[in-house]
Amino acid sequence: MIDKYICNKHNLRGIRMIWEDKGMKEGNKISLTRKILGNILLILFVLLIIDVVFVMTARINAVVLKKDYREVFTYQLILCAILLLFALDVRFNVFTRWKRAILKAFGWLLRAVIVLLSVVILFFCGKVITGGMVNTAGQADYAIVLGLALENGEPTPDLLARLDTARVYLERYPEAYLILTGGNADESGRTEADVMRNVLIEQGVPEDRLILEDQAQTTKENFSNIAEIVTSEEPVVMISSNYHMDRAVRNASESGFSHVMRLPAPSGFLAYGANMLSEVVLDLNDLTK
Repeated sequence: MIDKYICNKHNLRGIRMIWEDKGMKEGNKISLTRKILGNILLILFVLLIIDVVFVMTARINAVVLKKDYREVFTYQLILCAILLLFALDVRFNVFTRWKRAILKAFGWLLRAVIVLLSVVILFFCGKVITGGMVNTAGQADYAIVLGLALENGEPTPDLLARLDTARVYLERYPEAYLILTGGNADESGRTEADVMRNVLIEQGVPEDRLILEDQAQTTKENFSNIAEIVTSEEPVVMISSNYHMDRAVRNASESGFSHVMRLPAPSGFLAYGANMLSEVVLDLNDLTK
């Protein structure tokens, strides 16, 4: 009788262990939908990291303000790491695989933090993307062409795209003036505004249609200096790269410009991820100040 009781007790314990093990495995089982989504996110974020590393390292070696670009690059890598952790958790359930309750609770806390940070990053990415899709340009006396750091003393493809967009605008509204902004002189002493003026003159734009603001070091300084040229109540057209448009318009509004029309210029596809994440870093920097 006692032997039978002990045997039944061992059987029940074995059944319970099998049941708990099965439940543990089912709890860690990842659905096909989650696997597919996780794989897509992993591919996207790995491509983003590669783009950031390739573009920013080349840019740091070519620009004058190396320190500023290195700082942005560091924060870009941090944001990429957060997004990569998010993708890994979606794909492999990395934070809640532990069996012990205290570790699983800690994993859920980490997951909540990573998800929250990823949502914030993706929200700002969305702002950058959608901000560059809006074109509200109309007739105005002044169009502001924002500068971009020269690379080895030469205008980048994105800066040339801004100038092409400005030239087309001036052809449509020949009575307008283009305000070319950007200091940050290179080793030869040429500023972004100087280089922009030379390019436009070579393309046949009348020099008397061009106004230079060649002292500013940042986008915010651009508008502070432009406010001495144009009254803040006057309508202006903003010309910049699509990824830069959202922050540029916000900086203009913060400087008192009440009627800003958007005219985004196209940007290079291969460097878009790095440029977008640069804007996110600068957006978050503005938010924390």
